[in-house]
Amino acid sequence: MKNIVATIDALAEEFPDNLVYQSETESFTYQTLRQSSDSLASFLQHHLKTKAPVVVYGELEFEMLAAFLAVSKTGVAYIPIEANTPQERVELILNVAQPQLIIAVDDWPSALETELTIVTPLDLQQIFQAKVENFVATPVTRDENYYIIFTSGTTGVPKGVQISHDNLSSFLNWDLQDFGIASGKRFLSQAPYSFDLSVMSIYPALTSGGTLVPMDKTIINDFPKLFSFLPSLDLNIWVSTPSFMDICLMEKDFDGEHVPSLEIFQFCGEELTRKTAEELLRRFPNAKIFNTYGPTEATVAISQVLITPEILTKYDRVPIGYVKEDTELLIIDEDELQLADQIGEIVIKGPSVSKGYLNNPEKTAAAFLTIDGVPAYKTGDSGKLTVDGLLEYEGRIDFQVKLHGFRIELEDIDHHLEKVSYVKQATVVPKYQDHKVQQLVAFVVANSNDFAKDYQLTKAIKAELSQGVMDYMIPQKFIYVDQIPRTTNGKIDRKGLINEVNRP
Repeated sequence: MKNIVATIDALAEEFPDNLVYQSETESFTYQTLRQSSDSLASFLQHHLKTKAPVVVYGELEFEMLAAFLAVSKTGVAYIPIEANTPQERVELILNVAQPQLIIAVDDWPSALETELTIVTPLDLQQIFQAKVENFVATPVTRDENYYIIFTSGTTGVPKGVQISHDNLSSFLNWDLQDFGIASGKRFLSQAPYSFDLSVMSIYPALTSGGTLVPMDKTIINDFPKLFSFLPSLDLNIWVSTPSFMDICLMEKDFDGEHVPSLEIFQFCGEELTRKTAEELLRRFPNAKIFNTYGPTEATVAISQVLITPEILTKYDRVPIGYVKEDTELLIIDEDELQLADQIGEIVIKGPSVSKGYLNNPEKTAAAFLTIDGVPAYKTGDSGKLTVDGLLEYEGRIDFQVKLHGFRIELEDIDHHLEKVSYVKQATVVPKYQDHKVQQLVAFVVANSNDFAKDYQLTKAIKAELSQGVMDYMIPQKFIYVDQIPRTTNGKIDRKGLINEVNRP
């Protein structure tokens, strides 16, 4: 598509009364999305002075979508930040990103002091109501940044992945075509907007005249409500991590008979286990179930495979897909290009690869390169390509893991754990089940304290740690030791600890 913003606006022109967003309590049309985004964009054009990005702070509200589109209409990138993000992490993001303005869909925390202009929720409502006439957008285009999503960083400082208009356009063209997504479909919107899996719902929906159906955290965390809620959504396109699907499959009536509207499942963000894939095929025999793969740095996903009984018969571990047409995968081991069925690091080469990390040339130089004039990204994932071009995943080369779809640098948690007042030294390792991270286990050398029981100390450590990291980064199990094991060269023996917690 030539321009994403123009495509969305054209749909509002053609189908003004079609629903773009429908929650339990609210519904909004494409016309409302266009009017709201035009009004906010007009306001922003008078307040934005540079090309620096704009922070959009909130949850899964319609106003978030309107704000994303409004920022894009001014030719500037947006940075989504989830409203429950710990204060320290928000401060780190602001420090790296150096944004020029904050749009607060939810109330901006008073503890987060900033000299930046903050558009408050009340301001937003007033701006949306002030309809503008003859607004002329200057939308993001070509290599300009469309959005910036912050991921976990090894030093404790989040990294801002820059995704351009053309990066996103490459993903969208593939997603709408290869998955057979028709116009006017209803998409599950469950992933936080600060997690790039959400892009697999947002923009395929908005550029195909679809409807986003958000699922609030209060529903997700209340299983009885979740299970009664699912059939009422009338969803066509399911987008989630496999972990969230595992929760939904706990409800025995979640199947094609009770939810017949579901046509397509798209899974990304972490490994789809064989057990989950087999159960989905059994319950939804008439739906198409896709496993996909891709890092944030290559715009959501770059490969897909339709899961069939034949695929599961042929492969013990669920493969992660055939690469999209405009992209090439290289399997590299010690700077040597590997042949079919040889294992090495997965390197992605193509137009959906990011230009790098915002204001972080050192990390960018370490992970991004140019091959034959085309941008490429070293994923840190180990894998192999079959003779017919199917990608198989082998695991992480480094100590980065996926838990419930969230990418986590173990060193990031170590960094924050060691800042906790009760902790002298700590390291975190993953515990696996079926090749998938089941939980994070922390080995801790504790400072002297007055707690009578270990569980009391653990509770205190978790409480303090939660001030610096996201909930999903807090280890589920704590093991207290006198010292952390080290290798012969004096480094923490993380591999040895991984073997210890995963011993049968």
